[in-house]
Amino acid sequence: MTLPVAMSGTDVIGQAKTGTGKTLGFGLPLLERVVVPADVEAGRSTPDQLTDAPQALVVVPTRELCTQVTNDLLTAGKVRNVRVLAIYGGRAYEPQVEALKKGVDVIVGTPGRLLDLAGQKKLDLSKVKALVLDEADEMLDLGFLPDVERIMSYLPAKRQTMLFSATMPGAVIGLARRYMTQPTHIRAVSEDGEGATVANTTQHVFRAHNMDKPELVSRILQAEGRGLAMIFCRTKRTAADIAEQLEKRGFASGAVHGDLGQGAREQALRAFRNGKVDVLVCTDVAARGIDVEGVTHVINYQTPEDEKTFLHRVGRTGRAGKKGIAVTLVDWDDIPRWQLINKALELDFHDPVETYSTSPHLYEQMNIPAGTKGVLPRAERTRAGLKAENLEDLGETGGRGGRGGPGGGRDSGRDGGRDRGRDAGRDGGRDGGRGVVAPVAAEE
Repeated sequence: MTLPVAMSGTDVIGQAKTGTGKTLGFGLPLLERVVVPADVEAGRSTPDQLTDAPQALVVVPTRELCTQVTNDLLTAGKVRNVRVLAIYGGRAYEPQVEALKKGVDVIVGTPGRLLDLAGQKKLDLSKVKALVLDEADEMLDLGFLPDVERIMSYLPAKRQTMLFSATMPGAVIGLARRYMTQPTHIRAVSEDGEGATVANTTQHVFRAHNMDKPELVSRILQAEGRGLAMIFCRTKRTAADIAEQLEKRGFASGAVHGDLGQGAREQALRAFRNGKVDVLVCTDVAARGIDVEGVTHVINYQTPEDEKTFLHRVGRTGRAGKKGIAVTLVDWDDIPRWQLINKALELDFHDPVETYSTSPHLYEQMNIPAGTKGVLPRAERTRAGLKAENLEDLGETGGRGGRGGPGGGRDSGRDGGRDRGRDAGRDGGRDGGRGVVAPVAAEE
């Protein structure tokens, strides 16, 4: 639905369920619009249209999403040799500046680092023909609106602008009215047309006691047919704690949250994608756009903040036509919050069933073999684990970034130490270390 409209150069607001391929919805038109040497050879363009400055810009809210979108665009642009560069905080400036000097066609970046480099005149945005805001609502939630507006001030007035997101609150529409020219609003609804979650994800909601949750989760993780699993927590502290507990119980687990350095975050995600780790415990930093093949189970260890967060978390499974299972554990205290989510999404779990790790209905519904306990038997501990994945030295800005090392500097997110689950480090606050070039150089 998006491709013909976007290819014609019209402004687009794209909305579709998570897991339906929005990245290529905006990615392919971008890759088509940039002029590369192959176009000149084929006679489609003239040599004077070639430039080393970026011709397209994609702005994303989190670093994890930044690397993923970059990889997707690199794959799609391989035939035409399109140069795509990821620009995000938490890692050294120098390699990014070097790559910009060599010349880039498409930039994918997080707001903080983009502004840094544009402000230092290292990034020239004057040739950008197309701008995409991916997960636009999330950027507004995180308070990135002033940053996004400043980025727009560096761009040419005549350009194509595209907004993409699974949910479209009023603030996004307001942004569209200000910065877009007669946009076409494309909303993709699946054939079943029902519900905001993808139809092939089976939902389970249990009322669970906080003290029993680690045991309960350990048993769910031994369900028959489980592939990769993602466990979502509201706070960084809980995520770190659960990842550690699961490791002690024999599971190959990793964590992604804002208190980890960028190297450790990327190490955990890589290990998860490569199958060295099969349980990823994360805060909402990984709830958006992250696409890993083979995720069969998503567990909401803590009730999400709101229905939008719920949709994005659950959307990590049941992607691209595959089946998935989503389990939400609701604390007694969280029942009112859950009931609001339940009502907003028109689910039928108004009063979740009281469930313990020994409850027969848990074993039955989740397909857990009888007699399963909360520790993974030694014979089944076959995965290589997190330590088997290399920890890259990214020349991190503002922190040591070891396994529990601080993400550092401005990188502990807009939420600072308050840890309210908007997980710091979604983009690393303002993206890690504004103006910390000197200390990095000194460390090296």
